[in-house]
Amino acid sequence: MAEAKILATIERTDTEQLQISVSEYRGKSYFNLRIFYTTDEGATWLPTKKGVTFAPEQLDVLSDAIEEAKQLFMEEME
Repeated sequence: MAEAKILATIERTDTEQLQISVSEYRGKSYFNLRIFYTTDEGATWLPTKKGVTFAPEQLDVLSDAIEEAKQLFMEEME
């Protein structure tokens, strides 16, 4: 398995973060949203079981849902 390419990181707490990445597994590429944790002040981040993986053909559905959520949130702020 090739090493994951981290696209973004969202801090949740001092010891927990959401990593958004692209990785390869058994010759196929995937988009991952996974919670990672640290016990050594951020020197090493380890994955938890909490997360979700998307196949490339599912990204349009995810992207559409994110865009719809953004529009709903913008309407609420008006």
